[in-house]
Amino acid sequence: MFNRNFGIVLVVALAAGLGLLLAQKYFGGSASAWPETRTVRLYPQPRALPDFHLRQSDGTPLVPGELKGHWTLVFLGFTACPDVCPTTLADLARAQKQWEAIPDTLRPRVLFVSVDPERDTPARLGAYAHGFHKDTLAATADVPELERFATALGFVFQKVPGKHFQENPNDYSMDHSAAIAVLDPQGRQAGLIRPPFEPAAIAADLQALTKATAP
Repeated sequence: MFNRNFGIVLVVALAAGLGLLLAQKYFGGSASAWPETRTVRLYPQPRALPDFHLRQSDGTPLVPGELKGHWTLVFLGFTACPDVCPTTLADLARAQKQWEAIPDTLRPRVLFVSVDPERDTPARLGAYAHGFHKDTLAATADVPELERFATALGFVFQKVPGKHFQENPNDYSMDHSAAIAVLDPQGRQAGLIRPPFEPAAIAADLQALTKATAP
């Protein structure tokens, strides 16, 4: 029993030490050294995401490694969304304009993920996202993959048939989470932004986080 308890204590100590080393490497000290943020709610520890496979609007794959090296804001939606999606992407575009001076190798990114792959073709998705800001990334996948990705972020979505869905299969909407996931330069979920969104505060937070984690 003594050896078992000692082993448990040792594992816990090693895990704590590893967490401290990672925090020192990427955030210049302990986990408490995260920059103070106005609108980004940072988690005590970033959450690793499982493997995922999305398709970008230009046809190229979007896998976890593609999101490394930058802070990334992830928002779920669909191009036929009447209000929440265009409003949120417009707010994010205003934030993006404020950090355009950051070098491209470090500049925060915005990723719009469509949860409506039936209607959102790559061309339609890309044109929609780039209409708000040229740097916005856009991606989608089949529904099972989207569900895995959304669940990993703590988000949900579902198809809501309209009154004439039986006669017109395109008569539907998509309910989806309205929050924005914040991924760190290692591709881990580091926090969350909840509506209502303040573009100036989002820009200030992402600029501070980028500065704190720059090589």
